[in-house]
Amino acid sequence: MHSKEKILDTIYGAVDDINQQVDENMRLEKSPETVLFGRSGKLDSLGLVNLIVAVEQQIQEDFGISVAIADERAFSQKNSPFKTVESLADYVAVLIAEHADGK
Repeated sequence: MHSKEKILDTIYGAVDDINQQVDENMRLEKSPETVLFGRSGKLDSLGLVNLIVAVEQQIQEDFGISVAIADERAFSQKNSPFKTVESLADYVAVLIAEHADGK
């Protein structure tokens, strides 16, 4: 099992990539509480897609595995995994654990 701290670091690497592409006032803070998407989030739908792609690429680099974060299960959950950095990290942890278990 990979630590949540390592997963957060992976997400923060993707946040760094995204922050280089946006205006200073739209940059994401590297904090578990950062709201990504929704009413008080800084990302629009395109920004969210860009972040998801960046996180998937960072997971490939950091963990050597390929995961699809934006799938039907992610979008059908009552509590969106895309709301905050922490909820995204929790969801990524599940995906990585499932990959390790061969699911």
